Amino acid sequence: MMRVRQGTLIALLAVALAAPAHAQNKTPQSNSPLPPPAPNAAPDANADTMYGAFQRGAYLTAMAEATKRAQQNDAKAMTLLGELYAQGLGVGRDDSKAAQWYKQAAAQGDRDAIFALAMFNFEGRTGQRNTQDGAKLLEAAAKLGHAAAAYDLGLLYLQGTQFPQDFNRAAELFRQAAEAGNPEAQYALATMYKEGRGVRKDMGAAMRLMGAASVAGNLDSMVEYAIAQFNGEGIDKDEAAAAKLFLIAARRGSPIAQNRLARILMAGRGMPADPTEAVKWHLIAKAGGAGDPDLDVFAGKQTPAVQEAAKAATNKWLSTQAALRP
Repeated sequence: MMRVRQGTLIALLAVALAAPAHAQNKTPQSNSPLPPPAPNAAPDANADTMYGAFQRGAYLTAMAEATKRAQQNDAKAMTLLGELYAQGLGVGRDDSKAAQWYKQAAAQGDRDAIFALAMFNFEGRTGQRNTQDGAKLLEAAAKLGHAAAAYDLGLLYLQGTQFPQDFNRAAELFRQAAEAGNPEAQYALATMYKEGRGVRKDMGAAMRLMGAASVAGNLDSMVEYAIAQFNGEGIDKDEAAAAKLFLIAARRGSPIAQNRLARILMAGRGMPADPTEAVKWHLIAKAGGAGDPDLDVFAGKQTPAVQEAAKAATNKWLSTQAALRP
């Protein structure tokens, strides 16, 4: 089942959309940091100070500025205070206070606050989980143009529990979020175009969306786009460009990309053949659950020197990745 990255709902819902076998499961962050003021917003030195401090990690300064603005009934400042309490930034985490600030901002129509309250309801952070209220809040935030809310609401329509399952409505919501630049929605809509669910089957549209999501850093999209590019499916065939993308995705930890990269290095298609690197990436992919009998045979035929070098490189890579995990 496809599970894509942004928004707490992804960690809570099983999504009823068939996905390619190489789609990776992700655990998203609970609430993303608040966005900066919109580029077309009127200049506001106080707001710039408030958001700037937040983005620099100067949370006490951000709280002081936000508190002053909240006293002037500024909804964005209230939302920022909610975020600081929700994440425990510069202050002890306090979900009750976070919810209070979010509710005050939501009452003024702040879409970020409405979305945050939806996530609180789905997570049960101020009491029991309330998916019904969470879904209503997602609808409200999506109507106000919140991209992540539209994406998560699309997931609900795919899952078919809060609402009757509706692929057409899910596609509309994914499109709204995709057009706002949400890479997870771009990937989800691309998958629907590939399968002809909720939209007419269109590989060209699927690849355009997949390419955009890939550029934005969506790992699943990188892998799928590289596979399509390598095979020339829905996009011009370019094995060299695909190999480069597989390398990026492999370094980011995708076992499928690691497996494809190993095959490329074994065959010398898209980049020069390199038995040591091929075996290394095969062993790394295998450790991540992507085994490959053909590569097992290939690795077994290599000289002891190649095998030892590949194993040493594999151990180094795996230990480095383990050290980087929180």
